[in-house]
Amino acid sequence: MKNYVFFFFLMLFGIKMAFSQDWANLKRYQEANSKLSTQNISQRVVFMGNSITEGWSNIKPEFFENKPYINRGISGQTTPQMLLRFKQDVIELKPAVVVILAGINDIAGNTGPSTIDMIFDNIISMVELAKTNNIKVVLCSVLPAKDFPWRPGLDPAEKVVKLNKLLQSYAEENHLVYVDYFSAMVDDENGLRAELGADGVHPNALGYSIMEAILEGALLTALKQD
Repeated sequence: MKNYVFFFFLMLFGIKMAFSQDWANLKRYQEANSKLSTQNISQRVVFMGNSITEGWSNIKPEFFENKPYINRGISGQTTPQMLLRFKQDVIELKPAVVVILAGINDIAGNTGPSTIDMIFDNIISMVELAKTNNIKVVLCSVLPAKDFPWRPGLDPAEKVVKLNKLLQSYAEENHLVYVDYFSAMVDDENGLRAELGADGVHPNALGYSIMEAILEGALLTALKQD
């Protein structure tokens, strides 16, 4: 229950920021970015995402400690917002790898209606920006969800499945590292397994542990790519 309340307020804050003057929340990490050192830059990994990424550092901070991992998740964000801040919060940090986990808030309509193709195009635009700047990409599946506590009744499960199929096919065709969180976390109704998160969308500590086990091997693979 504690995790659910935390994520609920993160989501409300993120949605509020979506309609503020700083639509993409570019100020959020400006100061932190300016203070980053150049140490371990050859192994640096930036995590681009929404509340699922942002909450990772709060619920499982040990995953990020003493590693060249930089969390740039912002709660409530959709892919057009991430695309707007991608240069500032990813490219200019000069990472070796970017981990992109995005799309669920677009399906929820946090910043307005979005088709699956629109979401996919925004994610691929981030991938292309990364590749143009010699940043290796780890492309992640969207986590399963069968309802949104902040916008109930949208029936997102099949949209998540469709988006993930597009992402996986693109990754395979373009020789990207693809991380399939969905298959490891889904229940028999295409929702998030109950033991992995209290609200059906955001992982708890056990959920993040499953994600970490999958991601670590993917990061090693990406760092070895030419």
